[in-house]
Amino acid sequence: MELPIIQAPMAGVQNSALAIAVSNAGGLGSLPCAMLNAEALRAELDTIKAKLTPGRPFNLNFFCHPTPAGDTNKAAAWQALFAPYYAEWGINPAQVPWATSRMPFNRDMAALVCAYRPAVVSFHFGLPAPELLQMVRSTGAKIISSATTVTEALWLEERGVDAIIAQGLEAGGHRGMFLSEDLSSQMGSLALWPQVVKAVKVPVIAAGGIADAAGVRAALALGAAGVQVGTAYLLCPEATTSSIHRAALKSPLAHTTTLTNVFSGRPARGMVNRLVRELGPIHPLAPTFPLATAASAALRLKAECRGNGDFSPLWAGQNVSGCQEIPAAALTRALASGA
Repeated sequence: MELPIIQAPMAGVQNSALAIAVSNAGGLGSLPCAMLNAEALRAELDTIKAKLTPGRPFNLNFFCHPTPAGDTNKAAAWQALFAPYYAEWGINPAQVPWATSRMPFNRDMAALVCAYRPAVVSFHFGLPAPELLQMVRSTGAKIISSATTVTEALWLEERGVDAIIAQGLEAGGHRGMFLSEDLSSQMGSLALWPQVVKAVKVPVIAAGGIADAAGVRAALALGAAGVQVGTAYLLCPEATTSSIHRAALKSPLAHTTTLTNVFSGRPARGMVNRLVRELGPIHPLAPTFPLATAASAALRLKAECRGNGDFSPLWAGQNVSGCQEIPAAALTRALASGA
């Protein structure tokens, strides 16, 4: 890497195009893989191989959540909450599939890592099983993972990660928390970053609320070796952010975000739309991640077809001031200016 900038992997709003642009600009582009099957991931990896400047690194990101056991009673109770919305939008509840597109890291994915040998592999929600982690390590890839507390950072260091992403409370999307579900344990970036830097010996990557070059410099001044930025890239042309999401980012709606579990069953930061206001932000009946997703998916699809984002997860961090409709390469270089 020429620049201390990692583009945060953002499932649902990007593909390989954004990762390629950032890596070719001298940063580290990331491809989110949690919503890809093996065939789709292979296709993306072939695209990266064809378009990435030789020698440039890229990052593959995977989720490590445990595969949840289905709870019929909890599923029925959760779906019942959506009955008024289904009626409003003409959806038959019996035809709503109880399935999820988010998959934890498995042997098929590990095999692709071994075949394509990315420079970096990152994980969210902890680390995979030791045998899978060893498969990744055998490729020579640098292994990094997210921590939202000092305790999680120490846990990751004990298991041999090469660097730790310290994810402050301001960050958009899913919290990387994995040792506890207690939201009171979550810290803001300026409190978290220096504590993690002091507690561990491996490099620390700062994440959460960084939107411009001044934020990058501040993180480096607090001891971070680099930064991870996500929200600022959402308006770049290489992102696949929907028109509804883009419009929301440019509206007053983006000025207020909250942690909510109503879309996936796990706390994630996004804008406060109708579903979050009426059911959330944190609902006790939400099924285990990622099973909660199914209930709102059909509503989201139907509403978005009519230009309505009431049921869409409009992920965003607390600082949208850096969102610019400029090429990702230009944004990457701007973030690194003066660093």
